[in-house]
Amino acid sequence: MLDDRKLAVLRAIVEDYVSTNEPVGSKALAERHNLNVSPATVRNDMAALEEQGYIAQPHTSAGRVPTDKGYRLFVDKLSQIKPLSGAERRAIETFLAGAVDLDDVVTRTVRLLAQLTRQVAVVQYPALSQSTVRHLELVPLTDRRVMFVLITNTGRVEQRVIELPETIEESRVAHLRAVLNACLDGCGLNRVPEQVSDLPERLPVEDRPAAATILSVLLETLVERHEEKIVFAGAANLAGADFTTGLRDVLEALEEQVVLMRLLGETSDMPTALTVRIGSENPYTGLRGTSLVATGYGSGARLGVLGPTRMDYPVTMGAVRAVARYVSQILAAS
Repeated sequence: MLDDRKLAVLRAIVEDYVSTNEPVGSKALAERHNLNVSPATVRNDMAALEEQGYIAQPHTSAGRVPTDKGYRLFVDKLSQIKPLSGAERRAIETFLAGAVDLDDVVTRTVRLLAQLTRQVAVVQYPALSQSTVRHLELVPLTDRRVMFVLITNTGRVEQRVIELPETIEESRVAHLRAVLNACLDGCGLNRVPEQVSDLPERLPVEDRPAAATILSVLLETLVERHEEKIVFAGAANLAGADFTTGLRDVLEALEEQVVLMRLLGETSDMPTALTVRIGSENPYTGLRGTSLVATGYGSGARLGVLGPTRMDYPVTMGAVRAVARYVSQILAAS
């Protein structure tokens, strides 16, 4: 275990390196931080930190930089999540509250996170398997055409225009709507097929052709959107970063939906907890030079920020936590 003085020196090294992107020397530390010890003592503490693997010397200069192990100790013990200012919180709330549907919420969220953190923002769509039916709407357009709208508890809205096999009166459309909602309200989307399997037989004969057509569209909609989806933004923010594995490797990994899905999924042992995975803790070779800060939102989905290990962890952690909280509130109220 490190004593308080060495911990203070490590904190100062991390903060200075994140701020300047330059290896940190003992003289600079003694001048910029109120450590209340001589430069010689700082040098001895830095030597001890280097011996224990918390910092390293990248060049022959006197400066040192944090290692993944050093960042881990900083995140676990030394950093405090920086709360957003009142103005930042109001701006987030206003920006996200203007969203009109789930796609808009996700798009706004990923843009907002990228802007707040100057990193790559990654947002996972809520999984269909964890969503339930909130409401089904059937809107007559003509005597043989209806607008079908499916709304889930996570805010997802799916709509289709359906051509019916025969003409149908508005009163019968209203009856079908009522029957469908009574059958599916609160039903998990993965249970919808079994729930509606015998529904046409429970309807009057004259309504069965229309019901069969509508149910066919409903099931096709669930199949089309069954796969979970990841959206990211802010890749340009990586242009000025230094990566041990190279920027090309990072960008290629970002293009792989499967990699991003697994990356977020592996941080979900505690869905609402803020998780930080640093550098070599990442199992994907192309992302070994990055850190991921992630948390859950809504019903089992996750969002986060990916950037170089030299990131401002307190600010990034504060932004990720705040945005996730606001998104969850908006989806719950939608």
